[in-house]
Amino acid sequence: MIELHWAWQLVIAAMLVVGGVFALVGAVGMLRFPDFFMRLHAPTKATTLGVGGVLLASLALGWAQGRWGLHELLITLFLFVTAPVSANLMAKAALHLRVPSKAPVPPDQPRP
Repeated sequence: MIELHWAWQLVIAAMLVVGGVFALVGAVGMLRFPDFFMRLHAPTKATTLGVGGVLLASLALGWAQGRWGLHELLITLFLFVTAPVSANLMAKAALHLRVPSKAPVPPDQPRP
């Protein structure tokens, strides 16, 4: 194992902490939000950023050790591309199935 410079250790630790906080917020959101549409935001926003932070920390560790980190980069790109698409498809399916929502209906806007 290669001993890393303290600056690399600090950057990697910060990315892990930020990623962990976002993953925790996403998990809490999955438990706290009352219906499907609100719960859909937790894994697609917060948890995606959490996993992205951990993958960026892994990428930085690879760079510090002299590796390119192509696997981590591809996983990160795939995650950030597929998460919004899958959330959109799940929301469209829920709308098609008329899944009930607890969100208040906004009032009609007057026409100018």
